[in-house]
Amino acid sequence: MKDRNPAAASIEKQKAGEAAAGLVKEGMVIGLGTGSTTAYTIAQVGRRVDEGLDILAVVTSYQSEMLAIDAGIPLTSLAEHPTLDIAIDGADQVDADFNVIKGGGAAHTREKVVAKSAKRFVIVADDSKTSDRLDHFVPIEVLPYASNLVIRQMKELGGEPQMRLGVRKDGPVISDNGNFILDVKFGVIKDPAKLSLELSACTGVVEHGIFTNVHDIYIGKKDGSVTITSSI
Repeated sequence: MKDRNPAAASIEKQKAGEAAAGLVKEGMVIGLGTGSTTAYTIAQVGRRVDEGLDILAVVTSYQSEMLAIDAGIPLTSLAEHPTLDIAIDGADQVDADFNVIKGGGAAHTREKVVAKSAKRFVIVADDSKTSDRLDHFVPIEVLPYASNLVIRQMKELGGEPQMRLGVRKDGPVISDNGNFILDVKFGVIKDPAKLSLELSACTGVVEHGIFTNVHDIYIGKKDGSVTITSSI
């Protein structure tokens, strides 16, 4: 990936995140994802709540929970509202066929639960996250007890697994669910749906970062525009 101007990238993320916030309508129960682009969505939804928008939100991580609380967005749970009107989330990579890899923030398990609970799943990202084919590493949340078994299974599937380690702490990154994260390289993923099923079938895997249920993609461009594509 080419070096990018961080300020320019932030503008792209901001435009995409704020544009998707416009999909939120009065009375909706929404899902809010995790990450730098979704943070702009949360902030924009919060501004609309301040202006009188009446909604409820389910969050996917402690990070998005804190951002939503700071933005003044009323929160609920999937126990109270098992079906969501819309879920908005970011991505690590998006391909031309609406397949997505997520999990750079180690929140993909809850993100997938929320995405699957929503009638409409929307991805927001900057242009650097797009690719014709997925080739980003796939985050895998695993039970600590089964980590060695999962590593072996990843290798059997042709992957190169690496335990994600903490930056300012010793040892593995721990997810919000108390599990380890493996980052697994598979090279170019020719059939994301097939790999998704194979990963889900592995013993000890809690969830993986391949998402194949995206309805809309909002991509922020360098010129400040936002490209919107839909699979429905």
